[in-house]
Amino acid sequence: MKPKKDPFSSLRIKEFRWFILMRLALVLAWSMQFVLVEWEVYSITKDPFSLGLIGLMEVIPAVSMALFAGHIVDQNEKRGLLLKCLAALVSISSMLCLLVYSEFTEHLDEKIVLWTIYGLVFLGGIVRAFIIPSVFSLLGLIVPKKEYPNAATWSSSTWQISAVFGPAIAGFAIGWIGVFWSLVFVVFSILIAIGALFQVERKPILNQKLGEPMLKSLKEGLDFVFTHKTVLNAMALDMFAVLFGGAVALLPVFAQDILKVGSQGFGILRAAPAVGSLLTMLIATSLPLHRQAGKKLLTAVFGFGICIIVFGLSTNFWLSVFALFLSGVTDGISVVIRQTILQIYTPDHMRGRVSSVNSIFVGSSNELGAFESGFTSKLMGGVVNAVVFGGIMTLVVVTGTAVVSPKFRELDIEKDMENL
Repeated sequence: MKPKKDPFSSLRIKEFRWFILMRLALVLAWSMQFVLVEWEVYSITKDPFSLGLIGLMEVIPAVSMALFAGHIVDQNEKRGLLLKCLAALVSISSMLCLLVYSEFTEHLDEKIVLWTIYGLVFLGGIVRAFIIPSVFSLLGLIVPKKEYPNAATWSSSTWQISAVFGPAIAGFAIGWIGVFWSLVFVVFSILIAIGALFQVERKPILNQKLGEPMLKSLKEGLDFVFTHKTVLNAMALDMFAVLFGGAVALLPVFAQDILKVGSQGFGILRAAPAVGSLLTMLIATSLPLHRQAGKKLLTAVFGFGICIIVFGLSTNFWLSVFALFLSGVTDGISVVIRQTILQIYTPDHMRGRVSSVNSIFVGSSNELGAFESGFTSKLMGGVVNAVVFGGIMTLVVVTGTAVVSPKFRELDIEKDMENL
């Protein structure tokens, strides 16, 4: 009889607890800021397409810089590089605070304010390109390999909860304290992340090819991803699903113009996936998802697509809330399994480059999905058609993956871990 697994095993590592706090505060700030910017921009323009532009402004630098960032991360000490990135984020968020402060902007033309916001979002995308591989690589240096599944579950769940609770808090905060003070809270949250990161010691650079030419380094990272089908399928599946299922980018439109529930209802809509994600975390830590991971991942993404379709068609506020709640459950399962796959199957010396490729596939798909939703809403004559189209395409992608990749469908991480 196998001994019962400890669901809190990785949390017993002190540095990992500080890492989790850092990631919690960082992603909370990150996701809050994106929603606050969405609300402010839509309030200025009243154009759904402008919401898509926000995603595009962040995704262009995040994707174009990703491979270069992965090379830099693998060549440098991760903690120090991440601290520099967080300091840059504090500066960007502080400037956004000024741009939404009425006494500062009352004499500025709205177009100047709008395009300055877009510019700051663009700079944030550059910083983000370095943050994602730095965080992923640092995690692999904090916990021993045998703890990767448990640590990946906690880390992914923390990310998922912050990524959805952040927008929910932002939605409520807009009505309670306004956009300016909400952004002040964002700055404070990033400072907490910096403080937590200082509690983690500097880590060794495990890459034995320091000084390797960048193009050769990048080719090695790409070759690894495209020759390891388990990693490639996990990235591609989630990228296309989130790309086409990026309906949440249009929530300000649904809250203000379709469901007509204002900022308070907007907060509830944003909170619904967070509750589902919390449920996912509680289940995943006690009942690990890495057994029959392929089938579970495919099922979760298929369920996510169904939820998006229901949300798009709903004209009832509470049905919309329920659909988003279930989308949080299914998306949470997907994130936990995918991050476990990446941690288990990626060599230590290539974590930066593989994570950067992942950020192209998946990490930027939320923002690219925001642009896709904004663009299709304009092209298809409304946000409802755009959201339903996205959900249908998600179902097409996951069904296609299940059919053409039978080995991925049968993936079982637990069995693979026994052979490590």
